[in-house]
Amino acid sequence: QVQLVESGGGLVQSGGSLGLSCVASGRTFSSYSMGWFRQPPGKEREFAAAISRNGGSTYYADAVKRRFTISRDNAKNTVYLQMNRLKPEDTAVYYCAARDGGVIFTSVRENVNEYGYWGQGTQVTVSS
Repeated sequence: QVQLVESGGGLVQSGGSLGLSCVASGRTFSSYSMGWFRQPPGKEREFAAAISRNGGSTYYADAVKRRFTISRDNAKNTVYLQMNRLKPEDTAVYYCAARDGGVIFTSVRENVNEYGYWGQGTQVTVSS
């Protein structure tokens, strides 16, 4: 079991930056691959980024590539999402998720059903 708590959401102007954090408690954090998903208003939850258990591999959705950076600090049981050059279409509730397995395959890491643990979400609003 692992519990996840996100923080860092808020309101930001288009072109601005925001950093999200997700702190995990429970089982050993380093045994989980981690992902960030987002759910825009009126839409389904979608994949944004994922990171391997040791942080050596990162993966991004095309929509956020070269703007967002996922990282983790296993000593602090925390995964981060740094979001730069934000756009109004980035407005969403952002969720961190933990997967008891790898994320090397696209079909796995981008599938919400492959993650067994979720945080409560944090709102990110980008104004134009």
